[in-house]
Amino acid sequence: MQALAERLSGVDSYVDGAIRVVAFYDTLMRRRVDLPALARASAGLAECVVGLRLHGTGRAIRVSPAGAEEPGPAGPATTTVPVTLDDEEIGTVWLERATPAHPLDEMLLERLAIAAAAAVERYGPARTTMADPALVELAVSSTGDEAARARALRLLGFAAGRPVQVVAVRTSLPLDRIGGLICPAGPVKAAALADVGVILAAAVDTTRFPEGVRAGLGAAEGTAVSWRQARTALRFTTPRDPVVRHADLGALALLADVPRDTAAGNADVAAVARVAGSPEDLETLDAYCATGSLRRAADLLHLHHSSVARRLEQIARTLGIDLTEPAGLTRARVALTAWRLLDN
Repeated sequence: MQALAERLSGVDSYVDGAIRVVAFYDTLMRRRVDLPALARASAGLAECVVGLRLHGTGRAIRVSPAGAEEPGPAGPATTTVPVTLDDEEIGTVWLERATPAHPLDEMLLERLAIAAAAAVERYGPARTTMADPALVELAVSSTGDEAARARALRLLGFAAGRPVQVVAVRTSLPLDRIGGLICPAGPVKAAALADVGVILAAAVDTTRFPEGVRAGLGAAEGTAVSWRQARTALRFTTPRDPVVRHADLGALALLADVPRDTAAGNADVAAVARVAGSPEDLETLDAYCATGSLRRAADLLHLHHSSVARRLEQIARTLGIDLTEPAGLTRARVALTAWRLLDN
């Protein structure tokens, strides 16, 4: 690879050197070299230590002009340039010269940064990258055709034919941080569409969502379908169940299609709305519906079972439902879910 260009010290003029630097990195990019190869080639060209670090992974590469990785802590950087992808800074490249900076140092690093961003996108993006909302919207749109969605996914860095899962998120946290947590190893892109965050990921670890995040997950069955499922699942989230998979809803997902006026006018749903006027009673009803057992609900609420029993008696009178019967418990669960969907 060293034959691609002369070392910078052997270049006679700035213009000639600039042309050689551009040609050097154009050739490297055509050869689709990875990050270590880029660092080795750059160190040989610059005749000094070259460093490359990705913010998302914390990975750092430092290579000497001889092509070997430099051990120990990094020395002082004489020139530094950010690596950007989709308008987000994902890393940094730098030179560690023991001699004064060369006039072409900044141009060399700029070309290295461009080549590094292309390699990151090709071989695996940084743990997460905020993406163009318009491109994400196209990738999940149900109005466009499959070819347009596939092209949008390729532009976002997802390999053709690989499954992509869509997550709908409500949070005050940065979407890129959440994406990096739930998909630490594979490609992941994030963007905000209206008042909902969208995360596209090769795979999702539901145990890694931060506290306070509400998330609905669609299946990896096509991004348009997955996005519709994710938005539906998001409506079913609660403080007790902040992360919901659409696949786990089963027949309950049908409740999301019930017209709002129809749900609000149902007698059981209206009764739950009256119970909700007391946060204490609503929490008790929620715990009982979640567990189906007075004693388990008491454990969940950290109360004596007799106290929970008294509350449930009052709640049952308000609902007009016998909560001790399986049919009554089913009615209460469905009504509570339907009432929540009115707000979600």
